Amino acid sequence: MLSALMKASLIPPEKAEWPMVTNHGRSLWNGFWQIADPKIWIASTVPMAVGAALSYAYQSSFSWGWFLIGAAAVYFLEIGKNAINEYIDYLSGVDRYVTDDKRTPFSGGKKTIVDGVLTLRENLIIGIITILVGCLLGLSIVLAREFSVFWVGLAGVFFALFYSLPPLQFAYRGLGELIVGLTFGPLITIGTFLVQTHTVTAQVIIASLPLGFLISNVLWINQYPDYEADLKGGKMNGVVRLGKKKGVTVYALLFAFAYLFIIILTLYSRNPFWLLALIGIPMVIRAVTVAHRHYDDIPRLVEANARTVQVYQLTGLTMVAAALLPLFI
Repeated sequence: MLSALMKASLIPPEKAEWPMVTNHGRSLWNGFWQIADPKIWIASTVPMAVGAALSYAYQSSFSWGWFLIGAAAVYFLEIGKNAINEYIDYLSGVDRYVTDDKRTPFSGGKKTIVDGVLTLRENLIIGIITILVGCLLGLSIVLAREFSVFWVGLAGVFFALFYSLPPLQFAYRGLGELIVGLTFGPLITIGTFLVQTHTVTAQVIIASLPLGFLISNVLWINQYPDYEADLKGGKMNGVVRLGKKKGVTVYALLFAFAYLFIIILTLYSRNPFWLLALIGIPMVIRAVTVAHRHYDDIPRLVEANARTVQVYQLTGLTMVAAALLPLFI
């Protein structure tokens, strides 16, 4: 499998160097948690929480058991995607080309290989095993709870695998932002709702879209520190294709579309509590201002990276509240 991936990635095997001894006293378990990176599970937790809140509001009942199984499936697939992405980004050189002055908490992948914590082989094995576990958990939901979620899960697995893997390599072809938006917006939100209610409504579809735009924007602004490394490694994502300056316009537009669909959701559902999400607008204005002024100054740009994540979290929290408040008020 390794040689096939090298060939498909157009990386000469002799240049796909394997780190020497990797753990240096650290256990494989520590490396697993570094690639898992639980602190970023918020990306998938937010749409699951919104989907869960909408499902409870829809039917006034909730199965914690099926929710937890679904959450575990999503988390395992996310870990697998991280590991495979780490593997491919090392082979392509993208992670190796990130210079010290461009390394931030928001750039350079999980750094398990470049820091010598895990080998290429260990990352690949972790990726394969965690995706298989995620598939098995998802299959249990399909067989015992709701068959229709099979199609949602199939799309999720497909995106997790080919986000980085050849021949599709969405992240390398300027489609990574779209895939992330679809996965952490509609797929997870609708999938969570479907498992609980056995149906899909227009409201949950509309509610998933702001989350999709916002998580795409997290990825978008996080590509700035990696710009030079991505360009050198042939990772032609949206920012590399447009350039840093033009990319700021897309950054602002993604925020605008997110809030546009919040307003559409409010009008459609006649639930004014959805407008609570607009309290994040001052943070958005600050983030866009920082990005416009400092798109080529990474230490100063980091504020925009952080605020984009905070806007996503805050929006998710207010959307959960908006879905539930009409039940009590």
